[in-house]
Amino acid sequence: MLDGILNFSAWQLILTGVIVTQITIASVTLYLHRNQSHSAVELHPIVSHFFRFWIWLTTGMVTKEWVAIHRKHHAKCETEEDPHSPQVSGIGRVFFGGVLLYQKEAKNQETLKRYGQGTPDDWVERNVYSRFPALGLLLLLGLNLFLFGWVGGIIWLVEVLWIPLWAAGVINGVGHFWGYRNYETRDASRNIFPIGFFIGGEELHNNHHGHASSARFAHKWYEFDIGWFYIRMLQAVGLAKVKKVAPKASLDLDKAHVDLETVRAVIRNRFHIMKLYSRKVVAPALRDERREGSGIAHMISRRLRKLMSREDMTPNEQDKETLTQVLTQSETLKTVCEFKQQLKALWQQTATNHAKRLEALQVWIKEAEQSGISHLQEFAQVLRGYSIKTA
Repeated sequence: MLDGILNFSAWQLILTGVIVTQITIASVTLYLHRNQSHSAVELHPIVSHFFRFWIWLTTGMVTKEWVAIHRKHHAKCETEEDPHSPQVSGIGRVFFGGVLLYQKEAKNQETLKRYGQGTPDDWVERNVYSRFPALGLLLLLGLNLFLFGWVGGIIWLVEVLWIPLWAAGVINGVGHFWGYRNYETRDASRNIFPIGFFIGGEELHNNHHGHASSARFAHKWYEFDIGWFYIRMLQAVGLAKVKKVAPKASLDLDKAHVDLETVRAVIRNRFHIMKLYSRKVVAPALRDERREGSGIAHMISRRLRKLMSREDMTPNEQDKETLTQVLTQSETLKTVCEFKQQLKALWQQTATNHAKRLEALQVWIKEAEQSGISHLQEFAQVLRGYSIKTA
């Protein structure tokens, strides 16, 4: 009986471990994240309850707690109130102690009350899952030992540690510390890797922060989100319904006039617009200054380039002083930064209606075209033809 009633070979045991941990990852990304936290996808009750049961069995996590903590993370990202920001708490603390930060926040009743609305509150949730969160783990341990023998204990340990390591540690830690960005969000989110396979597509974390309510995390042609693949499979058999996906940008460089469609596209895809501006205007302008060997070339450090390009960085007093000196001596960089702030003002003024935003965008493009700065003029043409592809 030491080998369990199934008497699996070593390779069968390894395959079993891979399968059960991937089901756990799928349960977290599809049910807790995309369905419950952001309502990006609607799951059939059978699928939804299976995921809820599996999460209770393999992690002991309570839906309301996970959802509330994640929603608060989005609302308070990279601030002292963020439950797990490596920018605030340090990458080491989040990576190695993310589960402790989660448990601490789960005890905050104000967080649960404010951010946990709309999660399951049926009899089984109140009397089983929420009331006895550790019972599922004990049942899983017993089942593993019965089926696989003593090796089942090792598989159980891997299952129990899987989410604390990959979700609480890697996604919440590395996903806000290292990687690439498709969107200039105000937080420090990163896409860890373009192939979102091992962690259910959660590797594409910056994409998610750029469009939190999107059911699909892969936004570029070279990116892959296995979570989206699962959703499409469930959708094909009537077990899931996609409610929203991120908009896809379209450029018409021959477009002559800016219209309300342009305004809506710019506002809706503003984080993409800021990324484009940084890449097509700020970065080339900085390179020109360095290439020409101007008097301020030695002051344009790597950090200064990041401060002028990225939305998630906060300058300290020394940064502010250096930036002021650079902008005072370079009319081009000063103009580029001023136009960036004017562009951001289009969506920061929430009380402004689209008609006024249209007028402001028309003025912005006209003045950019008259600026005499080639990079800014080219970007104005891009903005003029910017729209969102219709499905």
